[in-house]
Amino acid sequence: MSANLYGDTPSSPTKDHIISVIVRDEPRVLTRITSMFARRGFNIKSLSVGTTENPGVSRMTIVVGGDDNILQQAIRQLEKLIDVIKVIDHREEKFVDRELVLVKVTITPETRVEVRHIAEDFRARIVDVGRYALMFEVTGDEGKITAFIEQMRPFGIIETMRTGRVALSRGSNADIPTQVYTDGGSKSLEPVLGDVEI
Repeated sequence: MSANLYGDTPSSPTKDHIISVIVRDEPRVLTRITSMFARRGFNIKSLSVGTTENPGVSRMTIVVGGDDNILQQAIRQLEKLIDVIKVIDHREEKFVDRELVLVKVTITPETRVEVRHIAEDFRARIVDVGRYALMFEVTGDEGKITAFIEQMRPFGIIETMRTGRVALSRGSNADIPTQVYTDGGSKSLEPVLGDVEI
């Protein structure tokens, strides 16, 4: 049985996929990309956008929910967009991903010390101190962020804000800037711009 557009058939396990999209930093690029996902029924779990080392170029990290077929469809559709320079499928490479969360937790005189000790275990940083609440900043992979939130939940979470995941492939080609990659090379480490005009 083939998967439908949403990848929710029993034979098609749904999971999260991380892709990076290198785009021209132009007005309405984000709107065009999110509109494409919406039209196709792809589920964006998180989306983070920021500038890159190249002026006029931005990097998006998109977490897409669905099976492998959904991911391939999403990549093909992204590659058709005029403002997209390159799409990186992080399944093909080892990568580092991180997420940041701000968590505001209720405290009392009785729980203040325990909350701070748990935060220290997660290397969380206190960014705001109030009489009845502490705000923490935590950076790490998705598992660490989720575990920290669950540890704080019994004390009373007032608010949270997660940035969404960002990712870069491991390794570097910076020491060989003129390297020309062959079929055996790392696709994600190829020069991002090449001959593309910005």
